Amino acid sequence: MLLMIPGPVQVHERIIRAMCRQMIGHRSAEFGAILKFCSEVMKDVFGTRGEVFFISGSGTAGVEAAIASFSKVNKIVTLENGKFGERLGEIAERYCEVERLNFDWGKPIELEKLKEALEKGANAVAFVHNETSTGMLNPAEEIAKIAKKYGAFTIMDAITSAGGDYVKMDEWGIDVAVVGSQKCLGAPPGIAVVAVNESAWEFYNPKCPYYLDLKAYKKKFGELQTPYTPAIPLFFALEEALKIIKEEGLENRIRRHRKMSKAVREWAKEAGFKLFPQIDGKAEYSNTVTAILIPNGITEKELREELRREYGILISGGQEKVKGKIFRIGTMGNIGKFEVICTLAALEDVMRRKGIDVSALDVAMRILGD
Repeated sequence: MLLMIPGPVQVHERIIRAMCRQMIGHRSAEFGAILKFCSEVMKDVFGTRGEVFFISGSGTAGVEAAIASFSKVNKIVTLENGKFGERLGEIAERYCEVERLNFDWGKPIELEKLKEALEKGANAVAFVHNETSTGMLNPAEEIAKIAKKYGAFTIMDAITSAGGDYVKMDEWGIDVAVVGSQKCLGAPPGIAVVAVNESAWEFYNPKCPYYLDLKAYKKKFGELQTPYTPAIPLFFALEEALKIIKEEGLENRIRRHRKMSKAVREWAKEAGFKLFPQIDGKAEYSNTVTAILIPNGITEKELREELRREYGILISGGQEKVKGKIFRIGTMGNIGKFEVICTLAALEDVMRRKGIDVSALDVAMRILGD
């Protein structure tokens, strides 16, 4: 099965082999060396000189750890223009006072409303950089700039951007950011990576959940350990995935992600399909997942099921509010032009069999050939 979904992604054979090693002691020097290497590479991925912590859990575990550990705030503003922005609000409501700014899915965040909320006394902001549910890249630098103007602390969900698009925590002024192992990093699911700048500790709340207490991870990282038993095979996998990133070069990797997503977008436009996100010059199309409105003549379920059955290719549909309205193609991790061309060619064939006249593959091939 070829996974062209926005995570979990196809895993390189090297990473699969790395996972099959015999266990090692999680308090051993050998594990400490893995943790140190992963931390050094992840600092580059996040664009930070801050600390990096590793939690055995999903990306959501990392997001909850960030919000809960740094919940000593007057009020946090959550910016919500998709499913994962809304999840930030739902998590934050468990730990502190929240102002949830809701916007239509796929539409840009209204930055003036953020300013208004901060003017009224909120001193923290949480937002999603790359909104996977809608295929939109939110303007992280602009959001952070506004937050800093008002002295507000920032938490950024970079789960589907870090490792596949530019994340510049220190340059943008982001205090905390989170990524999951199973997205652009190209590893299996199961590790959340949380980057923390020193400025965040002013907002530390010691009454956060025991397992998600980032102070415990900070303390143990000084010994090159995790506070609790880690998922050791997943650390073997993450180490190998980060070696692959170093070999490719982060800049090259980002360029590849951008080229793959551009090919999908331009194919969709040439085919006469409409992209779901409404960009405005600040919000942009995602460079890791493309969301396309379902054309007339086929349902989302038919499209995905026939693609899987006939070609062994898995794409995603819409979630919740946009279920049945869009389909999404992920181009994360180690996806290259072969996988993209195969997917688009298969989509065209499935659609033609439903009477939809589509022939736009040449556009994608030109982009991928450049």
